[in-house]
Amino acid sequence: MNKIKKLAEILSQSNRAVFFGGAGMSTESGIPDFRSANGIYNQRLHKNFRPEEMASHTFFMNYPEDFFEFYRTRIVYLDAKPNAGHIALAELERRNILAAIVTQNIDGLHQAAGSKTVYELHGSVRRGFCIKCGENYDMNYIMENKPVPHCAKCGGIVRPDVVLYEESLNYNIVRASRRAIMEADTLIVGGTSLVVYPAAGLVDYFNGEYLIVINKSETRADREAELIIRENIGETLSKAVELIGQ
Repeated sequence: MNKIKKLAEILSQSNRAVFFGGAGMSTESGIPDFRSANGIYNQRLHKNFRPEEMASHTFFMNYPEDFFEFYRTRIVYLDAKPNAGHIALAELERRNILAAIVTQNIDGLHQAAGSKTVYELHGSVRRGFCIKCGENYDMNYIMENKPVPHCAKCGGIVRPDVVLYEESLNYNIVRASRRAIMEADTLIVGGTSLVVYPAAGLVDYFNGEYLIVINKSETRADREAELIIRENIGETLSKAVELIGQ
């Protein structure tokens, strides 16, 4: 049987499916995989930095101006739009097939496509908050107030609501994600090689019937998967949704 047809058949029998996604979900929207970036030379500091260093809590605290320059130019992609995969997942939720999305991405494209139940393990570029008083701000405030955005109420630094390297994941988001995966009848792992922990470890809580992997490269979930598809995730999900009910 054609793999996309098989995917559509599995989804048509599901009512608590969960999608667990990573960077590959957004590359089709023009957002590059962060982990594939090369070292970055910072002229002011005269040092080569890995992206992981510049997106760390230590770098944010020690070099805030350089952190925000890096953040605005290499992390936030204002022109990115939801792709066919994001739209397909929103449609699956609307049809009461998909119960939740658990994502490692911080771009907010799932919500932009219309998805309602989205657990963002690593936060979102679309939100910010003051590290001193906790006042909430939107993405535009951080993007427009250069070089370092400060709180209008207390003067503290306004940082993006994303999980930086060296920081822990939000416990409540992890707990909700784990519960959704444990209760899922189908788990689709898409656009992730499952190498970023602790997020990747959440798939181990799946005890449902169908584990599906949609990823260009091998993952550690492959050996347990009912179905493995090595095609573009957006096109795959979109075609599967079209086939459901036919």
